[in-house]
Order: sequence, then structure tokens, then C-alpha cells
Amino acid sequence: MNGYVGFSWTVLFFGPFVPLLRGDYKWAVIMLVFDIFTGHLASLVLAFMYNKIYTRSLIIDKGFVPADDRSRQQLRIAGIA
Repeated sequence: MNGYVGFSWTVLFFGPFVPLLRGDYKWAVIMLVFDIFTGHLASLVLAFMYNKIYTRSLIIDKGFVPADDRSRQQLRIAGIA
């Protein structure tokens, strides 16, 4: 499974469906609630943060590890690992 750390175009365009399809139900509900109250403005803000949040949860909660040294370095630069 791949983890991403940059801007999430999919969250920008599809909002809470992205975490829902990834099985990240907690963030799907959070995004849905924020989108209802902000009229999809929350997706713009969360598009900058969600990939980092999701990748961090893969590493910390599910025990994933970087595939190689380059990936490990990118995660360090992003402040994840």
C-alpha cells in the first residue's frame, strides 16, 4: 500500500469519499460533518493535510514501514517518520 504526504487532489474533488474508500471511517465522518457545516470549504483545507494524516496512521497504528531509504527520507522531510 502506498502512503502519500503532499496535497490531496482526490480529497479536494471527492471530499469524504476518499477516506471512506480507504477504510478510514473516522476521517470520513469528520470530513462529512465539516463539509456539511462549511459547504465543502473544509475539503480545501483538509486536502493539504489528509495524506499526511493517513500515512502517519498507516505507520503508527498499522505498523507499516517505508519501502526503501528514499521513502524513509521523504517521510522524515514531511515530519512523519
